[in-house]
Amino acid sequence: MSVYHDEVEIEDFEYDEEEEMYYYPCPCGDRFQISREELIAGEEVATCPSCSLIVKVIYDPEAFAAEQDETEAVAGKATEQLEKN
Repeated sequence: MSVYHDEVEIEDFEYDEEEEMYYYPCPCGDRFQISREELIAGEEVATCPSCSLIVKVIYDPEAFAAEQDETEAVAGKATEQLEKN
């Protein structure tokens, strides 16, 4: 069993679109991080690369997966449209 430093809602994380990573300040001065891919896979632990602290990410995995499915569907339609042209 993991001992979490804190439980933090996903809305409190900062999202970097280029890296597709969520960040939250760590007391050590670095940042906790968790990737969008990890969240879609159901992961709920964000780690700090500079220390041993971890936080539990509070989010709705089903809503996150639904958002991913919607994004993939839109991308698929755009690809089909480009292929037709």
